[in-house]
Amino acid sequence: MGLIKAITGAVGGTMKDQWLDLIKCDNMDMDTLMVKQTTKSGQISKGSRILVAPGQAVVIYDSGSVLDASAEEGVYTFDQSSSPSFFGGQFGPVFKEMWQRFTYGGTPAKEQAVFFFNIKEILDNKFGTATPIPFQDWSHAIPNQMTGSMSPMGVNVRCYGKYTFQLDDIGIFMRNHAGTGTVVKKKDITEQMRSEVIASFQNVLNEMGNSQHRVPVLELPSNTDEIKQVMDEKVFDEPIRARGIRLVSFTVESVSLDEASQAKIDRYEFSSNAMMQQGKIIEAMGDAANNTAGAAGAFMGMGMMNMGSGGMTGSVMQNAWNNQGGGQANYDPYNQGGQQAPQGGQQAPQGVPCPNCGTMITGKFCPECGTPAPAPKAAMKCPKCGAESTGKFCPECGTPLVAVGPKKCPKCGAEVTGKFCPECGTPVA
Repeated sequence: MGLIKAITGAVGGTMKDQWLDLIKCDNMDMDTLMVKQTTKSGQISKGSRILVAPGQAVVIYDSGSVLDASAEEGVYTFDQSSSPSFFGGQFGPVFKEMWQRFTYGGTPAKEQAVFFFNIKEILDNKFGTATPIPFQDWSHAIPNQMTGSMSPMGVNVRCYGKYTFQLDDIGIFMRNHAGTGTVVKKKDITEQMRSEVIASFQNVLNEMGNSQHRVPVLELPSNTDEIKQVMDEKVFDEPIRARGIRLVSFTVESVSLDEASQAKIDRYEFSSNAMMQQGKIIEAMGDAANNTAGAAGAFMGMGMMNMGSGGMTGSVMQNAWNNQGGGQANYDPYNQGGQQAPQGGQQAPQGVPCPNCGTMITGKFCPECGTPAPAPKAAMKCPKCGAESTGKFCPECGTPLVAVGPKKCPKCGAEVTGKFCPECGTPVA
């Protein structure tokens, strides 16, 4: 009751006339996983030939039990009086177990048939996440200033890619999918498989984003081998294996962030660049302090750097300084709370130069020599258009300006209406 090997390798069409019956399956393409073949009588005559093409496996079925099976290419003679041959190749143990214990329902009693299975790698199966999947991104780690530790940034990603699969346990697949039909197509199982693949992939993402692997979110496509290795080690594809199928390859082709996650990373990059500029300025300040001859040039360079960044550096430095000295425990340099980034151009008052020694005065007296701070220049009103300015000409119409109020002598304090003090003769501008 088994198969006797007649010819190894493919056979030509002219040989079919030499035998009583030639049972074969010519239409086993990438979209076909199983085909059931039998004769018009439902019985396979002794001496019939069964052709097993490359990439195929056959199971000889008789009234609910398995007579023999083979996954080795060639031509076989059917002989019920012989013992099972089990030319199984990689499926040898599976075939033997099927012969010992397998019962298959859903077909008429006393029917003999040959089941052909496609054991090639089934290619070009697409998957994609319908909704964003959470991922812990260590490439944008957030410092916790309270504990001094780092935490990954939580982002949401969409992933698209392809996978391939192969029949791994023909007995399980036959029970689950053969039923009473004569053909099983790829489309009959891939819809359910796609959901199981995505669920398995989400488990893999959790592993890839943990503290052990720390794969950057945008580098997932280049970690295909590691993704498949983790999936195999953790058996995340167990629901797929339970169908008699195994995943052969798994490729992530593209990764994209949702809008909220992209905004988080943009703010992170903004703050990181600003803090890098801050570090350069602090380093330049230290160099300038150690080199008094070049201090003016160093501070001028820092001013140019700050203007080039739109005043951003000074603002970020101020925030960082306030956080350290002001005891703000909830400082959020990467703006996880969604606050707006600091705006440039806001600088602290610089004071006025001392008329005696040149030191900048921010109060009423020079901190170096005690000289009183010069009084602010009196505003001048344009007699033509009414605009005020501290210059000599109106910025609106160009008319020479006159003082809003009476001038005072800088020497004796007397009111002056002309160019000279009437009390002491001092010239008054």
